[in-house]
Order: sequence, then structure tokens, then C-alpha cells
Amino acid sequence: MKIYLTPGPSENYFIVEEAIKEALQKKVTAISHRSKEFKIIFEHTVTQLKELLQIPDDFSIAFTGSANEIWERILQNCVEKESFHLVNGSFSRKFYRFSEQLNLSPSKYEVDFSKGFLVENIDVPSSAELIALIQNETSSGVQFPIENIAKIREQNKDKLIVVDAVSSLPYANLDFSQIDSLYFSVQKGFGVPAGLGVWVYNQKMIEKAQQLEAKGKSIGTYHSILELDKYAKENQTPETPNVLAIFVLGKVVEAMNKKGIAMIRRETDYKAELLYHTLEQSEFLSPLVNEKSQRSKTVIVANVEKGTSSDVLAFLEKRGIIIGKGYGSFKDSQIRIANFPTHSKELMEQVADLLMLYGK
Repeated sequence: MKIYLTPGPSENYFIVEEAIKEALQKKVTAISHRSKEFKIIFEHTVTQLKELLQIPDDFSIAFTGSANEIWERILQNCVEKESFHLVNGSFSRKFYRFSEQLNLSPSKYEVDFSKGFLVENIDVPSSAELIALIQNETSSGVQFPIENIAKIREQNKDKLIVVDAVSSLPYANLDFSQIDSLYFSVQKGFGVPAGLGVWVYNQKMIEKAQQLEAKGKSIGTYHSILELDKYAKENQTPETPNVLAIFVLGKVVEAMNKKGIAMIRRETDYKAELLYHTLEQSEFLSPLVNEKSQRSKTVIVANVEKGTSSDVLAFLEKRGIIIGKGYGSFKDSQIRIANFPTHSKELMEQVADLLMLYGK
């Protein structure tokens, strides 16, 4: 039996199979998205997410097809001319390129792959309308410390701030008073099968979209933030959504709430510390990110000093453990290990022991 520690899709949360069986028994996959039954499912999932992530009442939640889709929706709905992007890896760079492809005029502050950002070096243009922060770069395993978001906000009170927390939630303890929006997909930290994006936003995002629409700018159609929000207020979606995924996500988050977010975060810290310590002790592997404060707690990336990433993957796969290769051009020289709530402390202790055996 294989256990997946890939950084998305990853191992399903332990109640997913039970939740899918319940959904099929209740014929959730056959109900109308205009039905009372669906409204109950929608409201339950939103309520559980707000409890788990401590999302204030003045923020709303909408569901899309993916986090990539949310990139496009954010740019279409909330940027007239210029967005500003922090770029330090493949996914933050891709968001920046989306802006270029939409014929906007984005600007960026870019650092080398595996590097973090020094806040004092970030100079946001006065012309930028929106700042795209990458809280956890999945490709390189670099995190943007939460406390630094407040520093960005203090210097840019008139701009929208959106946060990519795709691979750090539910671990990341974000202060919603410092941001206007965040987004994630469910196949990473929530351990739900892929096919659902979650967009959290406040009224300032809505107001910006209204302003752009009033100016005659196209903000999209059925999945504009205005359409999504209109239906979300009624616990609905504009179109027939992935009802099964919304149902399963609600059940997973309910289980996480029963466990408690504080416990989830403590366990994540323990597992991350264990893995980084193991990499530091290994003769043949080493942490990619040198600055400890910038090391992701949820996606641990390592350099392979002996052999290739395929050698490490094959070594672990023989023992039933599946991890990820490095991203893009680093696929042969790096490995990536997910550290999500579904991955137990006992599993990570086993992985740490195996990593110490690699190459010997």
C-alpha cells in the first residue's frame, strides 16, 4: 500500500473515504445546486471553514474550479491596469504571467528560486492597485512569514492585498485584518480530491469589481466575483459546481475542527522540525532553504547531494512512501515532501528514519 507525501495532490484526509460513501448514500451527486439540500451543504462547509481558519464575518467564501482560476478572477475583477507580484518560484511567477496574458501591466519584485523576501527591499509602485503575496511557494518550499504581511499593509494601506495560501492552509495562522483576500485549493493541506478552489474575500474586493464594471471594463461572466458573491449570499453557486467536493470538504473541515486547529499547528511544527533536522544530519540530502525563518512548514524541499531525485523516490517507494520530485528544472536535483494534517507524526518519524538510511 502506498502513502502519498507529494505536495498536491496528496494523501487523502483519513475521513475522505467515509465522506464519499456518505455522499453517495445520500445521492449528493444527483441533487440540484438550487435545492434546499445543496444550500445546507454549502452553508455547512462555509461555516466550518470560517471556524477553522478564524475568518471574520465580513469575509465571504466562494467556490471555483481551482486556485489557478482564482488568479484569473482576481486580475479580471480587481485590477484595472497594474498588479504587483512577489515572485520567488514557479507558481508566483505563473500568477505574474497571467497578468501579462490578460494585457495588464504588472510589476514585480523577484528573487532567486529558494530565496525569501526582505521586506525592506520590497518597493511597491504607487501605481499598483493590488499586491499578490505568495505566503508559501509550493515549488521551492519558501514561506513568507505571517508577521511580515502586516509590514506590507502598513506601507500600502490603499492597495488590495491578496494571499496565496494554497499549500500552507490550514496551518497558516493569517491575520485577516491585514489582507483583503486569500485563496487555496483542496488537494493539498485539506486532503480532498482535486477539483475545487476556495476564494475568501472582503467587501473591498467587491467594491473594486463594481468600480471597474461601472467604467465599462469586462470583469468576466458567470464566475465574476460579483456573480459568485450574489449566489454565495444565498448559499448557492452560479453554475452546477463540484457538489461532491464541497460536501467532502465540509466533512473534512468539520473533523479538523473537532481535533482543533491549535493541535494541527503544533503537530505540523513538530513534523517540520523533525524533517529539517534529519536533512541537516544527512550526508546525502540538505535543506534547500538556508534561512530557517523562511522554511515552509508544509512543503519541505531538499537538495539531493548523492544521486538524483529519482534515486531517492525509488528508495522510498520500495518502502511504500511516495514523495515529489523538485519542480520544473530542479526535478532531478531536488525532492519535495508534503507535511499536511493527514500525515501523522508516526509516519513522519518513519520517513525521517528512512531518509537517514538513504545512500548508505
